[in-house]
Amino acid sequence: MTYKLIRIDGKDDELTAQSFDNYSEAYDLLEELYGDLCCSDADYGDITYYDIVENNYKYIYG
Repeated sequence: MTYKLIRIDGKDDELTAQSFDNYSEAYDLLEELYGDLCCSDADYGDITYYDIVENNYKYIYG
């Protein structure tokens, strides 16, 4: 099973183009990029939100 990131706003970017071998790899990337943000210094309007989902594309279309 592979995983991918999807943006909550439905747009695509360099992160949504990637595929991950497991959930932990996707989570670790988001943690690396956004883990240092603290709720007291974050402007939540400027943050792109992602979900980690199973990449079933190859099973549906492959």
